[in-house]
Amino acid sequence: MLFSSVVFLFTFLPIMLVLYYLVPEAYKRIIYKRGAKETVGKHDSFLRVYKNIVVLTGSLIFYAWGEPVYIFLMVFSILFNYISGLDIARNLESKEKARASLIFNVTVNLLILGFFKYEGFLLGSINAVLPIDIPFRELPLPIGISFYTFQILSYIIDVYRGEVEVQTNIIDFAVYVTMFPQLIAGPIVQYADIDRQLHVRKETAENFGEGVLFFIRGLSKKVLLANTIGMVFNKVSLMDAGQISVLSAWLGCAAYTFQIYFDFSGYSDMAVGLGKMLGFEFKKNFFYPYVSTSITEFWRRWHISLGTWFREYVYIPLGGNRVSKRMHVRNIMVVWMLTGLWHGAAWNFVMWGLYYGILLLIEKYMLADVLERFPAVVRHIYCLVLVMIGWVFFFSPTLGSALNYLKLMIGIGGHGFIDKQSLYILITNGWMWIMLVLGSTPAVHDFYEGIIYSKGQVKVKAAANCVVYTMMFILCVAYLVTESYNPFLYFRF
Repeated sequence: MLFSSVVFLFTFLPIMLVLYYLVPEAYKRIIYKRGAKETVGKHDSFLRVYKNIVVLTGSLIFYAWGEPVYIFLMVFSILFNYISGLDIARNLESKEKARASLIFNVTVNLLILGFFKYEGFLLGSINAVLPIDIPFRELPLPIGISFYTFQILSYIIDVYRGEVEVQTNIIDFAVYVTMFPQLIAGPIVQYADIDRQLHVRKETAENFGEGVLFFIRGLSKKVLLANTIGMVFNKVSLMDAGQISVLSAWLGCAAYTFQIYFDFSGYSDMAVGLGKMLGFEFKKNFFYPYVSTSITEFWRRWHISLGTWFREYVYIPLGGNRVSKRMHVRNIMVVWMLTGLWHGAAWNFVMWGLYYGILLLIEKYMLADVLERFPAVVRHIYCLVLVMIGWVFFFSPTLGSALNYLKLMIGIGGHGFIDKQSLYILITNGWMWIMLVLGSTPAVHDFYEGIIYSKGQVKVKAAANCVVYTMMFILCVAYLVTESYNPFLYFRF
């Protein structure tokens, strides 16, 4: 089930909100009418449990919608990691036992992830290198397994470190693992950030309204921008290599560059919005990454939750930057090779990770002072070009096809520098390119906020938001009803 689907928007979400809000409210009124105000604390405690059960049940249904069989894998992950957390906490006084339990848990979780995500890649690579043919069958990848596995590991590791209290309520733990707003494609929520919210949170009309705005903003990014420019990318990617000019190749790459940003950041905005509707606060996952003037800055702004996870659970435990230069280079390359593998079980993803690891090392040890001497616009172009080259490894089905596409971008084997097809793609999508560029910067948001806040009137702000966001939602629904659309790109990771 997709957030950007009619089923979710007009069936699943309304039912969830009715069960989450209206049923408890009706229950409260019945209790008050019976004169049971003295037991209000007990009833409030019951309602908190009820709301978590609603979230858990809805999340399991949401997850099972696409691949029902994998619900058993999800249930196993919940039970296994709940028990593992209790075992680690019980043995914290004996570091050896706690460490053994941690190693066992991490091994099992990574084996599950590896079996479903990397079995075909590993055996296929062995078959390609060695004169053998090991038969294997690639299973459908459980949706979101990379995300919820990392969430589980953050909880287990933090319990072992003593940084969070072990969760003894299995319902609360299951809600953390399965929470549908960010289950499928993040952001990766660390347990420490949501521990208290699992059992104590306050839903307010203001937060709910803010959540609706976040959700509609994300939906518009996905449906009106990402899906539309995705058609341009699909058109270029389906062309024969001999028909692609240099300009067409760069336009196709630019289209994907915008598509993946508005697709993924749109999903993250919708996840944050849904969380707010249910009383949860998730950290932002994107902060205008395409305004960056260096690769280092870009990765501080792109997929922030993933970068934070790798920093806290891989990079720092390896020694971070408080080691010799040789060991620091190793740490960076290990983290980025794993980052590439996390995104996909293919050599092009490994190359994508190593590519960024090398760029970050070059910036740190060779270009740190040099870049600062150039104007911001030059540094911005430098960053965008390198990011676009990186996306070629990301969107290509194989490493070989990525290298072939890069050749087209520099004029090798294509259809010249510029042709009628490339001009058609550029001109007919002129307004779309402008909207994408502006939407990738804070300019549109700051301009809009500046207008509605200029008079400092709450009613003006509310009226403006009501009109603008209603129109955005109507446009999204019209698109969903009349056009086909792509699944979220990060669903396959």
